[in-house]
Amino acid sequence: MKNDVIGSFVKGIVDRPMGTAHPSHPDLIYEVNYGYVSGVYSGDGEEQDAYILGAEGPIESFEGRVIAIYHRSDDVEDKWIVPLDERDYSDEEILEAIRFQERFFRGELIR
Repeated sequence: MKNDVIGSFVKGIVDRPMGTAHPSHPDLIYEVNYGYVSGVYSGDGEEQDAYILGAEGPIESFEGRVIAIYHRSDDVEDKWIVPLDERDYSDEEILEAIRFQERFFRGELIR
C-alpha cells in the first residue's frame, strides 16, 4: 500500500453512482459515488477504486485530490478517498461515509 498518493490530483469515472445497487449484491446500495481513477492500476489488476465524497447526488466523473486511503487488510486492493470539494473530512466522517460497503472488510484509514 502506497500512501505517497495522498495529496495527488486524480481524475476518474464513476461506475457506481450514489443510489445504485452493487452489481453482484443488489441489497448493497451505494451511499456515495464510487468509481475508478483512470490509468492507475491496483492490486486486483483493475483501475484504482475510489470513494468520491462531497457530491449531493449521482455523478459521472470526478476530479480531486486523494485525502486518504482505506487499506483493506483482508483484500488485495485499497480504496482511495477523493472529495470533490476542498474540505478536509475527518477520519470519522470518512469511515461513516464508506461504512455501507467497508463493514464487510477489515481495514484501516491511512492519512
